[in-house]
Amino acid sequence: MKIEGRNAVNELLKTDAAIDKILAENSLRDAESRALLSRAREKGVRVQFADRAALDRECPGRKHQGFIAFTPDYRYADEDELLRSAEKKDGFYVVLDGITDPHNLGSIIRVCECAGVDGLLFAERRAAGVTDAVMRISEGAANHLPIARTGNVNRLLDEFKKAGYWVTGAELGGENIYRADFSGKCVLVIGGEDTGIRRLTREKCDRIVSIPMFGKVNSLNASVACGVAVFEAMRRRRGL
Repeated sequence: MKIEGRNAVNELLKTDAAIDKILAENSLRDAESRALLSRAREKGVRVQFADRAALDRECPGRKHQGFIAFTPDYRYADEDELLRSAEKKDGFYVVLDGITDPHNLGSIIRVCECAGVDGLLFAERRAAGVTDAVMRISEGAANHLPIARTGNVNRLLDEFKKAGYWVTGAELGGENIYRADFSGKCVLVIGGEDTGIRRLTREKCDRIVSIPMFGKVNSLNASVACGVAVFEAMRRRRGL
């Protein structure tokens, strides 16, 4: 897997993730670049220098900002371990029901990590996974957020309910999100880009909340809706 961009590589170095090597542009002399390279050497990560054309060939048409990290494939968190951890606290988790666009997934990962969500879960099949592109879009947030895949989203929601979690779906036609209670053990379900939350999954939800719309278009992009919902929930949970 390739992790591209200064911020994403910098975030990667803050974790214990394995890094095969970092390819760095040999003309960079600014303080931020020197600090990144120093951190890489402190961690014992091999750094290879090359001219800009070589980095461009590795990432054609994309902005690498002079840094590309090469890592093994992304390691997902274990679903069962994440559920055991959830049982022990009043956590806040996000479950995706059919997000297929890597750009949406990358943005959602970044939103969830920035908001302090305890974990993100989505299906193994018929859904986007953590790829090079998703890593780049998330700006390295996928390295800090526990992300797990599940074989069955509806079964997963049942497991959360057994652990005492209240399952909330974000969808049109529900109660005003700004009046909803997000305290305690909470799971937020975000539906797919075109289909929303599927019928059987919606039936697993204890309630549906909606973001009020005031324009002529009645829906938001999935990652934008996730951002609004997650930050509103975390604002309420933190008493802000």
